Amino acid sequence: MKNLKFLLLLFILSSCGSIVNYDYEKSTDFKSYKTYNYFGDMTTGLSELDTKRIIRAIDQKLETLGLQRSEHPDFYIDIQSQNLQNANRSNVGIGVGGGGGRVGGGISVGIPVNQNKQTREISIEFVDDSKTGMFWQALAEYRYDVKATPEERAAQFTKLVEKVFATYPPEEK
Repeated sequence: MKNLKFLLLLFILSSCGSIVNYDYEKSTDFKSYKTYNYFGDMTTGLSELDTKRIIRAIDQKLETLGLQRSEHPDFYIDIQSQNLQNANRSNVGIGVGGGGGRVGGGISVGIPVNQNKQTREISIEFVDDSKTGMFWQALAEYRYDVKATPEERAAQFTKLVEKVFATYPPEEK
């Protein structure tokens, strides 16, 4: 029983990954887009080094999808992010129970785990100024460790980008 409780706790903690939501213009012909670039005046909300890391991760992923970065692109990419307010997850519970002619009570206190991690929301938008404007958007919420090494940060952005582009381009229905 003790092992089962440990496995359940491990599962709950490991399931706190990133959350990704998508939206796109239904009439878009995604096959017509072959080249991209980033907006020159993009303000990502990330540090300069983290901006380079996420751009590198996006470039690598889009290359595997057959898209190429170009000075004269078919569309532009905009990246924006912001810190989200973390809810205080500490709590106190009081309970009374009984059984078999006995009465008992208990108090429990919840202690937040991983307080050094913060939550960010990041938006990745594909914009075609010559046609429809924004035609694809992904909003991702993820937790990051401010004390992570540069290698850990790069790996985290790679993992996030893989999840963001897991269903790109959207399937035609």
